[in-house]
This record gives sequence, structure tokens and C-alpha cells, in this order.
Amino acid sequence: MSALVQYEPSVNEIVELFLGQTDRLYAQTHKDCDFAEWLQYFAFDVIGQITYSKRHGFVDNDEDVDGIVGYLGKLFSYVAPVGLILPVPSEPGLTNAQVGQMPWLDLLFLKNPLVLLLDTLGVKLFAFPITIFAKTRMSERLAEIESNNAKGLHSRAGRADLLSMFLEAKAERPDFMTDQRVLTMAVSMTFAGSETTAISLAAVFYFLLRNPRCYEKVMQELNEAVAQGRIEDRPTGTVSWAESQSLPYLDACIKEAFRMHPAAGLPLERITPPQGIEIDGRFIPGGVIVGCSAWVIHKREDVFGKDVDSYIPERWLEASKEQLKEMHGNMFQFGAGARTCIGKNISLLEIYKLVPAFLRRFEVG
Repeated sequence: MSALVQYEPSVNEIVELFLGQTDRLYAQTHKDCDFAEWLQYFAFDVIGQITYSKRHGFVDNDEDVDGIVGYLGKLFSYVAPVGLILPVPSEPGLTNAQVGQMPWLDLLFLKNPLVLLLDTLGVKLFAFPITIFAKTRMSERLAEIESNNAKGLHSRAGRADLLSMFLEAKAERPDFMTDQRVLTMAVSMTFAGSETTAISLAAVFYFLLRNPRCYEKVMQELNEAVAQGRIEDRPTGTVSWAESQSLPYLDACIKEAFRMHPAAGLPLERITPPQGIEIDGRFIPGGVIVGCSAWVIHKREDVFGKDVDSYIPERWLEASKEQLKEMHGNMFQFGAGARTCIGKNISLLEIYKLVPAFLRRFEVG
């Protein structure tokens, strides 16, 4: 997180734009807002700014740019664990079968070898909007680097976004960090750092609205922090990352939303080592896919206490030191261990900045 705070000015830029557009498009006009989708627009533009120094334009234009959000909705329906296999007439080649957890079915559709072969030959049966956007940004950056090199300038020329770092890694280790891997990393950042962040943001606001007592306590904490000078009273209402870390009740509300509604609804999979492994008292042979779901882990009464189906932020403030450590150790919304989500800290940066800023700026209802 200490390294990622360098991106806070980029997040600030999108937060201020988002707050301004919310005021102009919705608060002033009293127009209904699909808030969950609006938060998706915010998250996509932030990750675009951080990765490419260029936001997609969702918030600027108040629209689903290139149908990316709609496409992801269909893709996530496809990759969910179970379902009936039926063709989707409006999307040739796509089904409403949730096949991502059944690889043999996936081989008939998106991973079909014939489809992949045609793709390498330039016949695109499936258009992936995020990949197209990433390829365009990558081409622009490579042209910019070539121009800078011709002028004797450093290749990054003042840019410190993730794409620049990926390309520098390519220059240092061209045998490993190929163009394809740079593109894969850039696309992965867009996937990992947008949709899940938007889901988590929507969950925080949802539970605050469903629990007026909690909403009022958060507002009281924010107002007191401003009055005491712990939060600078900026005209835009924005809150810095450091300031957000001094708000314990807000922190508890966000963590409880993570617990109640983890963004990843699928088992986070691992493969057992060749020699096999014992898991929870049972021996599992090597090469077996295993996984566990945050939705199950987060409802363990032996870890989180009673009323695990209720939104109670106070559990994070009233737990003993030992229990709190165990609770943190069982939070699985970003995964855990060496395979923790690479976008975790970017997501936290966005959430802890936008939520207090939005609550300060608008009365949510």
C-alpha cells in the first residue's frame, strides 16, 4: 500500500470528477441513478487512469463505453459454477451456461481450439472490449516510447502508471515479460481492479442504507473528524487515504460489508501439490483442484460470533485482540496468501477514499 499511495492523485482526479458528475447529472436534476452501475463507471475509470494514464470515459459520458460493463455481465454469467446450457440468440457462440467451473464445457465454447486458431489468424469471433482498449493504449505507449527514444528522453518521460512499469519489466527481462504478457497484465488489472471494487462499494452503501443507525454513526464520526481538524474541510469533500485511516467506525462498516457480501462468489481455486496434502483432516491426492468460498468462511460463528447473518460493524470494534486477529485471518474477499488479489490495495485505496467523500458531499437515500 505504501507504494500504491503514489497513485492517490490519480484516484483523487476521478473521485472529484465522479462527485461533480453525480451532482450535475443526478443531485441537481433529481434524476434516478442506477447507483451500482454508476459505481462500476467510477471503478473502471480509476483503473484506466492508474494503468494507462487515460480513463475510459464512463463517468465523463455517463455511459457504458464500448459495452464493457454489459459484456462483463454476460461473461460472469458464463463463468459461474452451474447452470443449464442454452444458446444466447443475441450473442452467437455464447450460452447462458455457467461453464467456467466445468472446463470440458468451456472447451466447446470460448476455449474451443478452432476458435482460438481462428483468433490467431485474425478472425475474431469474439470481441473483447477491454482487450481492444488495452491493445490501443499499448500501441499508443509504444509509439510514444519510440518517439521519446529518438529524442534522447527516458522512455517513461514522467509517466508512472502500471503500463509503464510493465513495459520497463519487459525491457529488463524480454525473455519472460513478452508483449503478450504485458497485454495480459494490463487486461488483468482492468478485470481485477474494477468489477470487484464496484461490487464492494455497492455493498458498503447498501448496508449503510439498510441500517440507518450505522449510517448516522458514520456521519457523526465524519463530522467530528472535520470539526477536530483530522479531516481537511476541502470544497470538494474529498478525503485523503491517511485521513480515512483515522475513522475507526467507517473502517468497521467497510469490513463488515466485505464480510457480508464478498465480491468473489466463486471458490478461489488452488491445485494440490504432486505429493498430495492433508486439508482439514482429510488427505487429498496431488493435482486435484480444491477451493473454498468467502461466502462460507465469512459466516463462521466460531470466528465472527453470533448473528453472522446480520450487519453489525461493532463486532470489529468490540472483539478482543485475539479474536480480532482471527477475524482478520479469515477474511477471504481478496483471497489469501501468495495468491492474494493483485488489485487488493488499489481497491482499498478507492473504497476508503470514495465512501467518506461521497457521504460528506451527498445525503444518500
